[in-house]
Amino acid sequence: MNKIAVIGAGTMGNGIAHVFAMKGFEVKMIDISEEALAKAQATITKNLDRMVTKERITEEDKNATLDRLSTSSNLAEGIKGADLVVEAATENVDLKLKIFKELDEKADKDTILATNTSSISITKIAAATQRPEKVIGMHFMNPVPIMKLIEVIRGYATSQETTDTIMELSKKLGKVPVEVNDYPGFVANRILMPMINEAIYTLFEGVAGVHEIDTVMKLGMAHPMGPLQLADFIGLDVCLSILHVLHDGLGLPKYAPCPLLVNMVMAGKLGRKSGEGFYVYTKGSKELVLAPRFS
Repeated sequence: MNKIAVIGAGTMGNGIAHVFAMKGFEVKMIDISEEALAKAQATITKNLDRMVTKERITEEDKNATLDRLSTSSNLAEGIKGADLVVEAATENVDLKLKIFKELDEKADKDTILATNTSSISITKIAAATQRPEKVIGMHFMNPVPIMKLIEVIRGYATSQETTDTIMELSKKLGKVPVEVNDYPGFVANRILMPMINEAIYTLFEGVAGVHEIDTVMKLGMAHPMGPLQLADFIGLDVCLSILHVLHDGLGLPKYAPCPLLVNMVMAGKLGRKSGEGFYVYTKGSKELVLAPRFS
């Protein structure tokens, strides 16, 4: 396996492309937006420059990585000859089903189709194709170049051969793959999202403020980041989407999203990517400032 195509040039897509290219794979990053592709390439270059400065890689390593990375805004052209396609588009089930139907039609018959979904059913995505045995989940963690874990999720029809291939491939990336089965939220988000949701309920019900809740979890439970800050980092819209998947898929009241989270997303307060969530984010500043509503 040598040629990799990555669908989506956002935060996760460019991180996945970065990691594959660094490990010697020929990578094609695909997005309908030329602007997004240019921004992703700039981000990867900046991250590689930082690694050179920290003496984790050499200038030659950086240049070789960039030489292995190319872009395309044409899906059919971009996936041609790929051994593996990793989809990292927005966490939207209808969009993913549309993409996988098109991938199935245009990719080589032996190409493995993986999705970086954080919660959507692999079985449902695979059902949009004629090759369900070759469809699998590869849930990378953000930031991809740093985080070691990959959740490898088997759909109902995913073959053992496909699973073994992706497990071995993940190890070649320097990651630690963990095989899990296809149930709502998998493992990471089935445990993480109810904790974040409970933290938001704790704020919503006036038990404590944003800073106090995050401080308790950081100092009391040794979490590197408080749950509300983490929610901002992930994106409040993404958190809401995953909670909907959990609530719809498992039917339990404990997965119902907090009304405060719902309102914040409707108001466009999505966390770091929108500039404001539970905290306010100013470009170039690492200071953690409470959003006006919570200060």
